[in-house]
Amino acid sequence: MTTLPSRTLSIRIERPCDEVYNFLTEPGSSAKWASGMDSSAPVTSAEVNEFGVLDHTVHLPGQDVYVPMRVVRNGTGSEVLFTLFRLPDMDDAQYAADAEAVMKDLRKLKELLEN
Repeated sequence: MTTLPSRTLSIRIERPCDEVYNFLTEPGSSAKWASGMDSSAPVTSAEVNEFGVLDHTVHLPGQDVYVPMRVVRNGTGSEVLFTLFRLPDMDDAQYAADAEAVMKDLRKLKELLEN
């Protein structure tokens, strides 16, 4: 069994948890904030649930990429958590760039929901 290096990135959003979760589960909402989701790659998502789980798998040619994601309560607002795995073919620079791209997307999500 092999595990991959990972890091969990997060951002606080000053909106109620249910509101953030509902937005993120709306069909097509990812196109409004997630630059990595603008491709034609098929995505399989977790069923809508009461626990804030937004896990999804992006089906790329020859590779399925599992993305654990959550929305949790943080006071009267929310915290969005995104776990990023370092894929076997990634070097340090690629992994750092991927993490920065995810943070850029999370900042865009925050701006979209707070304004």
